Amino acid sequence: MRKVAEMSTKMYITNDKPNVQGLILAGSAEFKAKLNTSELFDCRLANIVIKMVDVSYGGINGFNQAIDLAADCLSNVKFIKEMKLLSNYFGEISRDTGKFCFGVRDTLHALESGAISELIVWENLDISRYELAHPSTGENKVIHLSEAQAKDPTNFVAPDGAEYEIKNQIALLEWFANNFKEFGAKLSFVTNRSQEGSQFCRGFGGIGAVLRYQLDFGDLDACLEADDNDDFGL
Repeated sequence: MRKVAEMSTKMYITNDKPNVQGLILAGSAEFKAKLNTSELFDCRLANIVIKMVDVSYGGINGFNQAIDLAADCLSNVKFIKEMKLLSNYFGEISRDTGKFCFGVRDTLHALESGAISELIVWENLDISRYELAHPSTGENKVIHLSEAQAKDPTNFVAPDGAEYEIKNQIALLEWFANNFKEFGAKLSFVTNRSQEGSQFCRGFGGIGAVLRYQLDFGDLDACLEADDNDDFGL
């Protein structure tokens, strides 16, 4: 009891006041209730306990169960909002509505088409946007590369063998934050700490969107095959 109380104070008290808006106490026995009424438990934390829930598991499974059971009082917490957002996104995919996209190329195409309702991006996406110019012709090109891809110099070489000049480089996350409103979209950053977030990052590259209407990305494939100057890169 003392160890948990001391650790709670260490973790959740900063500059003599709570650094969180509320606490959920979860457990499978009476320990949580005893902690809540114990003199060992910092009164500043006891005052912001908003719910106690009984869980059937320990570890991460118990943690996730506690989140589900406390969802009614955590509705505004980012974690819950993230799970709801991604559940809606996966729902569009499972129903095969056609009102979704993923990957850098398709998502940028949908954004520039004004079709995106909700743009969803992993908060640690490591892709950068490069604005390039041909040294002889002055032709401009935009590519998007991961950190690993940017280390390959061939990605900055034109078809005629000339090396492109890098006019500007910016993290794609930052570019989205600066420009998403121009396309009439909402922007949401997600983590990979929830089951849904992990699936989104591993299976969909950490970037995707819910669309207002269907887009035929097959038309985009045909255009890119006909145009060697692919402005999407990835």
